[in-house]
Amino acid sequence: MKIRACIHNLINKAINILFWLCIIVTFWFVLQVFVFTYFKIPSNSMETELAIGDNILVWKPTIGPRIFNLFASMRNEQTDIYRIPGIKKIQRNDILVFNFPHPNSWDKIEMHILKYYIKRCVGLPGDTLSIQNGFYHIEGIETDLGYPESQNKIATTEQFEDGIFHCFPFDSIIGWNIKNFGPLYIPAKGDSIILNRTNCRLYKKLVEWEQQGSLQYKDSTAFLNGTPINKYRFQKNYYFMAGDNGLNSQDSRYWGLLPEEYIVGKAWIIWKSIDPYTNKFRWERFLKVIH
Repeated sequence: MKIRACIHNLINKAINILFWLCIIVTFWFVLQVFVFTYFKIPSNSMETELAIGDNILVWKPTIGPRIFNLFASMRNEQTDIYRIPGIKKIQRNDILVFNFPHPNSWDKIEMHILKYYIKRCVGLPGDTLSIQNGFYHIEGIETDLGYPESQNKIATTEQFEDGIFHCFPFDSIIGWNIKNFGPLYIPAKGDSIILNRTNCRLYKKLVEWEQQGSLQYKDSTAFLNGTPINKYRFQKNYYFMAGDNGLNSQDSRYWGLLPEEYIVGKAWIIWKSIDPYTNKFRWERFLKVIH
């Protein structure tokens, strides 16, 4: 009888432990989906605000958490993304974590659940953005955008390393570079554009992603899935993202605009920072709020 009672007690304890483990795992999963996630800084593209080895928390309620088919994403299948309304709109100069929209090719927008970037938002839907002698400008906005010290380095640099100077849309006729870029209109949901040659080059990837089709420009006419079209209305919002370290950052200057659906959340706080060269904890960065 004592042995049977002991076995029953062990079984009850195991069930209780399993129950509370399930509660903890479920609670952690809910937090990860709806409240925050974490991200490790892999490069120096956001220095000096963020350094290699910083581990940050990403706050999701600002723009709102996303709901999508996780298993389809893990199989690299494209899936619909739904967003719960957030408590605040994205602002210029917010630092955001997002799914990199070009995991396989810069010619096509795709979702990859394991490929994340972190950059600063310098252009919002409806903005007209340009780069003038290395500095970001938004039509009608006077505030500083991005990290001015880095932009000043670009302005004063005469010779650039290979692959840095020329940028999106990599078109010899448009001829943009990281010193002089634009003006580029950043589409907001419901905006319409005329599909001339320039706009077909600038917005081709966005149109093809929204329509899951092909946009071609031949003989002064745009064709969407083989059908002539002279105007297009956008179905999504887009953003222009930039690294603070402008001479070492793969950002919207090179791969174009970011769909709103791909934004994970706003960088919030550094919860741990390890120097990758000395492996020492950087206490001066512990619990630093990210700006």
